[in-house]
Amino acid sequence: MFTSVEGLSVLVTGGSKGIGRGIARVFARAGANVTITGRDEEALARCAAELGVATVVADVARPEDCRRAAQAAIDRFGGIDVLCANAGIFPEARLADLTESDVDTVFATNVKGTIFSVQACIPALTASGRGRVILTSSITGPITGFPGWTHYGASKAAQLGFLRTAAIELSPQQITVNAVLPGNISTEGIDALGPEYRAAMEASIPLGRMGDVADIGNACLFLATVEAGYITGQTLVVDGGQVLPESMSALPNP
Repeated sequence: MFTSVEGLSVLVTGGSKGIGRGIARVFARAGANVTITGRDEEALARCAAELGVATVVADVARPEDCRRAAQAAIDRFGGIDVLCANAGIFPEARLADLTESDVDTVFATNVKGTIFSVQACIPALTASGRGRVILTSSITGPITGFPGWTHYGASKAAQLGFLRTAAIELSPQQITVNAVLPGNISTEGIDALGPEYRAAMEASIPLGRMGDVADIGNACLFLATVEAGYITGQTLVVDGGQVLPESMSALPNP
């Protein structure tokens, strides 16, 4: 049995929908005091009503918003023990069509937002004495590629470059820094890509199904435990085995 996270203060960026909401739900059900950020005030209000979490309207691409979100969690719950730096966007655009604005927008949220969120929480995580930083990266970029997401994949790989040095720099404060790399997880974003995309992806996953947001939340929950305190600078792939087959012919017949 893992040590309970009950009573810990957990900040989840991008927590109003998709994987972020799933992470927030897992921690809230485990008894943690959860604060979530997002840019959509109505979506945040729905999460507050559904999950019983505190909310902050914030854009992680803005350092001042990250500092304000961190302070809100501190003011509400007395500190921050766990930061789930989850906020991310994945607009589709082919390489030949990418504009400077496309690249800047993705990197502002996915890379700068990760860095600024961690930076804003360092004092509180240090004061915790057992601080945890958990990034939501992706298999896309660090391990795999997919047409239309060169900029997204590059941003997700950049997060892992950040985490390895951040883990070293923050180790004297006993703060661990790790990342979860989701495969295809059933979210509103996946639904928007249509049934053909879903069917093709499910066919390529050895377990034969999309993951659930709770699968990512449970991975984050483990990395937040006392028992995971000697794990830092690492990545955990949660993808139903999606990255394993060399080709579709390697998959067993249903």
